[in-house]
Amino acid sequence: MATTPARHAQPTAWLRAVEWLVGAGLHTKADRRTLDVARELARRMDYTEGTVLYRLKDTAERLGISAATLKRHVRYLRELGALAWARHGSPANLCLPGRRYTATATVYAATVPPVYDRALGHRVEGSGYHARVTGVTPDGREHVVNRALTSGFREPHSLTGTPIQPIPDPGAQPKDTGARRARKAARGAGRRTPAQVERDIRIARQVRPLVGWTQRECLRRLAHALRPLIDKGLDAMAIAAELTAMNRWESWRPERPAAFIAARMRAWERHEAQLAEDERARAESADPWENPEWRAAATALRAACAPEPRPRTDEDRRLARAYANLYPARVIAHLREQGLDDTVDLYGVRRTLRAIRLAESPRLALT
Repeated sequence: MATTPARHAQPTAWLRAVEWLVGAGLHTKADRRTLDVARELARRMDYTEGTVLYRLKDTAERLGISAATLKRHVRYLRELGALAWARHGSPANLCLPGRRYTATATVYAATVPPVYDRALGHRVEGSGYHARVTGVTPDGREHVVNRALTSGFREPHSLTGTPIQPIPDPGAQPKDTGARRARKAARGAGRRTPAQVERDIRIARQVRPLVGWTQRECLRRLAHALRPLIDKGLDAMAIAAELTAMNRWESWRPERPAAFIAARMRAWERHEAQLAEDERARAESADPWENPEWRAAATALRAACAPEPRPRTDEDRRLARAYANLYPARVIAHLREQGLDDTVDLYGVRRTLRAIRLAESPRLALT
C-alpha cells in the first residue's frame, strides 16, 4: 500500500476495473479463472476500505481449485496492479494466551492502476494508494455517456429511505451587518436572470433521474450546485457522467447531495489552480539555453567580453579530456557554443561522440 502507484477502490468499482484489465489483455496469463478469483474476493471485501482477508484454503475450496492455482491468479492480479498488500501474513505462531496455534492472516487491498484511469479518461487527484477520482476528461465523459446509453434506462430509486431534513440557509443573519452586505454585493455581481435559473432547473430535472444519489435533493439546490458545470456548456448526459465520476462509492448516498457536489467542485477548482501554478513554475524555471534568442544573445555577449584567446596547447587538451571523462556535459556545452570542429580538436573524437550519445539518451538526459 505504501509503494503501489495504484489508487484504492470500493469493491464494485474495483471489479469493473479488473474486468477491463483482463479483457484488455494486459496480462497474457489472466483469464476467466482470474475473474472468478476477483469476484470471490470482491464478495468478501470491506465496502469502505476495500480490504479483504486472503484465506487461501477456504477461498480455494469455495472456487473448487487448488491452492497453487489460486496463488497464481492472485499473483496475476497483483502484477496487473489490482491488488496490494495491506498486511503480509505469516505462519509463525503468535503465542496468544489460551490458543495453541495462531498465525497472522494476509490482508489484500483492492487497487486500480493508473492505466485504467488514463484509458477511461478519469481526472485523478493525488498519487499512489490515497489518490481519488475527481472528474472526467472530455474523452472520459464521452465514454461514460456511451456506457450509460448502451446499458439501458433504469427506473429511479424509491425515495422511501431516511426522511429529508430541511437545510437551514447558512447565509441567514439576525441583522444586516457589513459582512452580510458585502456577501450580497458579491452575489449580485454574478446574479442569474430568471431565464437562466429556469434553464438550470430544467437541466437539473433531466440530470436527477440519471444519478441515483442525487434524487433525494430538491431541484433548486441541485440546480444551484450544478451551475459551474452548466456554465461550461455541458448537457444533462455530460453532467451525469461528471457526477457519476465524483462518487466512487456507487452504493453510498450522501445526506446532502448538493453540498457534496459543491465541495467536490471546490476541490476540483483548487486542483486545477495548483496544476496551473505548477505549470507556471515549470515555465519560469526552464533552462534559458532552450530559448534560441537568449542563447544567441548570451553567446554574442560572452564573445564580446572574452579576452583575446591564446593558442591552444597539448596541455590544454590533456586537462580538458580528463575533465570530460567525469563531466560529459562540458563537452555538450562546448559543442553548442564553439561548434563540432573546435570540440573535436579540444576533446577528441571518442569523447565527443560519447557525450553526444549520452545527451540523446532518454535515460541520461544532460542539462
